[in-house]
Amino acid sequence: MDKQQQLTTMLLELGAAKVGYGELEDVLPEEFKHLKSGISIAVRLSDQVISDIDPKNGPTHTYFHHYRTVNAFIDQITFKVTNQLQQWGYLAMAIPASQSINHEGWNYQGLFQHRTAATRAGIGWIGKNSCLVTEEFGPRVRLATILTNMAFKYNEAITVSQCGECNLCVEGCPANALKGSLWSPKVPRQEMIDPEVCSNHMKSRYKHIGRGAVCGICVKICKEGNQVLKR
Repeated sequence: MDKQQQLTTMLLELGAAKVGYGELEDVLPEEFKHLKSGISIAVRLSDQVISDIDPKNGPTHTYFHHYRTVNAFIDQITFKVTNQLQQWGYLAMAIPASQSINHEGWNYQGLFQHRTAATRAGIGWIGKNSCLVTEEFGPRVRLATILTNMAFKYNEAITVSQCGECNLCVEGCPANALKGSLWSPKVPRQEMIDPEVCSNHMKSRYKHIGRGAVCGICVKICKEGNQVLKR
C-alpha cells in the first residue's frame, strides 16, 4: 500500500466520508506556495439534525451543538494526519475547521478556503448557497483541508456547477444574502453571497441559539443530499 492510499484509508477509518487530493500551488498565498498539495476531507453531518432545521423559524440548539462538535472532530482528524505526514518527512499544516480571520472590519475569511481545496480535489462544486455541494450528500458536510509538500496522484478538479436553474436556497434565504449566481472558479465570493448581510441576520435573529453564529437553512432546503436517509 503506497502512502497516498495509507492516508486515504486512515482518513476514512477516522470518520471522513470523502477524501480527495488537489494541486493548489497556483491558488495558494505566497507564504504557502511550497505546500503545493491539498488534502480535502468531507465529514458528513447528521441528517436528523439538519432535517430538524425549520426554514421559517431557523436553526435548533442541537444544530449549534452539532456544528461545534463536528468542527472539533475535524480538527482532531487533521491533527493526526499532519502528524503522520511529518513522521514521513513532509511539511504539513491543517487549516482550522472554522477559524475566521478579520482584516477588513467585517469581511471574515478563513486562512485558506476549504471550498477551493475541495473543488480542486474533486469533492464537489460550490452551490448557489455558497456551500460546497457533494454528489452524495449535497451540502450536508463540513470540510477539512491539509496543506503539504507531499506530491500525490491528484483527483480531477470540478469546475462546473451542477445547480442549474434551481434557486431553492436563494429563494429560501431569510436574509436575502444569496445572489443566485452560478459558480465557476473565476466567480468571486461577493458575486454569490453578501457575507455581511448573512452574518448580521444570524446575529439579530438567532442570538438565542449559539449567540447567532449558525443558520443552516440553505443547507436544509437544498434538494441535493436530502433523500439520503428517509424518515
